[in-house]
Amino acid sequence: MMGASGYPNARKIAKKRRAKFPRQIAIIISNENIPASATLRGVYLDFADAIKRLGDQTICERYGNLFEVYEKITGENAYEVPMRIYPAVHYTMGGLWVDYDLMSNVPGLFVIGEANFSDHGANRLGASALMQGLADGYFVLPNTLPNYLASQMGKKPSPDSPEFLQAEQDVRAKIDRLLKVNGTRSLDSFHRELGLLLWEKCGMSRHEKGLREALQKIPELRQEFWRDVRVLGIDEDFNQSLERAGRVADFLEFAELMCKDALERDESAGAHFREEHQTPDGEALRDDERHAAVFAWEFGGDGQPPKLHREALRFETVHLTQRSYK
Repeated sequence: MMGASGYPNARKIAKKRRAKFPRQIAIIISNENIPASATLRGVYLDFADAIKRLGDQTICERYGNLFEVYEKITGENAYEVPMRIYPAVHYTMGGLWVDYDLMSNVPGLFVIGEANFSDHGANRLGASALMQGLADGYFVLPNTLPNYLASQMGKKPSPDSPEFLQAEQDVRAKIDRLLKVNGTRSLDSFHRELGLLLWEKCGMSRHEKGLREALQKIPELRQEFWRDVRVLGIDEDFNQSLERAGRVADFLEFAELMCKDALERDESAGAHFREEHQTPDGEALRDDERHAAVFAWEFGGDGQPPKLHREALRFETVHLTQRSYK
């Protein structure tokens, strides 16, 4: 993003830059003289053109509540000055595969709302996830979960079964490995480095070169994690440092999969914006002939590449169209 000396210039730059970015990104511009960009990541959402075109009353009817809450928080009137916003990580939430009963590929493990991929994929807005959570909870699960529970009547898994024993052994081995590293780098330093890498290379806007760079750096960071991380405490107490270490280890695996998936989907769609694929107006350009499908990745085992399963999307009543923010 480019810096600017004031609101009028920010608007002017936004108009010039709009053709090179998707609309949801391009109409927001950092301004080095305003708190929004103190970290160089703050951006602006300017309603000036929309107000001029549609009028205050129409904008108020559409966004009145949003503007009112924003003014209470910031003390700024969004009708008069651009809103300061920050692209958040909710664009990448969700994504676990489920069947039509909302059960995952683990028998008995149901995944609902923003955690599954069902209606909105793995990239969606928070409001869409809320809607899906309500739909799943009110209408789907009441008709599907009882069917599974009924089939389990009288069944009780044994803690002495090979599956239980193997799972316990694997967890204990991972805990021991984390505690024995006793390196010099904190968990926070690894977590932050990974987060920055994903933000820069696999954020709301990504491209092939950046994704390939991330796929090279993430395995290197993971090797350093297992060689030099320092986890405080012991395994016999309630140890939040150990718990976080397990999460960061998982993040390092999942981050690589996210980049693989983004590289494999050679198109722009929704929050997945590949800079190589955009219309002259800067809108997301899909490739429905090759990529109108769900990409479901199967875990291949530790140290093994994941396996991609493509599930074709078929639209019989409502057909695909090109979305435009104009």
